[in-house]
Amino acid sequence: MGVINLVTGARNDSCNIFPIVGLVVVSTQIFPPITPKLQVSIVGRSSGEITEYFGLAQQSPATIDSSDAAIFIVSAIDGISSTDIDIWNLVRELYIPSLILITDLTNGETDFDDMSAIAGRMLDPVQTPYLVLHDDNGNPIALINLSSLKLSDYSTGSRIERDSDPEHKVLVLEFRKEYLEAIEEFGESGFQDGLSFPAIPFIPESGLGSFEIASLLNNLPSRS
Repeated sequence: MGVINLVTGARNDSCNIFPIVGLVVVSTQIFPPITPKLQVSIVGRSSGEITEYFGLAQQSPATIDSSDAAIFIVSAIDGISSTDIDIWNLVRELYIPSLILITDLTNGETDFDDMSAIAGRMLDPVQTPYLVLHDDNGNPIALINLSSLKLSDYSTGSRIERDSDPEHKVLVLEFRKEYLEAIEEFGESGFQDGLSFPAIPFIPESGLGSFEIASLLNNLPSRS
């Protein structure tokens, strides 16, 4: 993998992480199929592309009250509009499970940490279940799961999951503590209950974040 030189999480931190050679890859996967009957309203820029990418049954804002979940797209280029914020407030009144997708992260100017903080100020405080690993050029290539400490490497265009290196575990210790405290506050079902809001980075070109997004959606019951 080379040298991973930037980790993005709940705070602005940077350091060098040298992966240990010789670890065994335990699985290679693309994202799992999403529950066919799940009705998902996608709000924001590129909503059509996101719908097509995941093969979702799109719901319009007019029928959002019948949705099983809502995905709000927060672009690192365009941010989030006032109209989208109004829809967010409506969704909160309805306690619809809501997921924030942070997109357009490859321009090198604004990172996942910055955009998660912006989303937290403009919408509601968000949780970041994954930290982002970057390559030497600053491109996001992998995620660390703060619950399991597993690493998902998307650098090859597919997802390769393995245990994170000892250096990773030390580096994310404080981030993990903060995340687990947030989960404890809302309970394990906080997302399903519409009380906690995961922010997930998504890069369709490499698939980064796609497995994590699909997995969260598949944990939701369908109202259909």
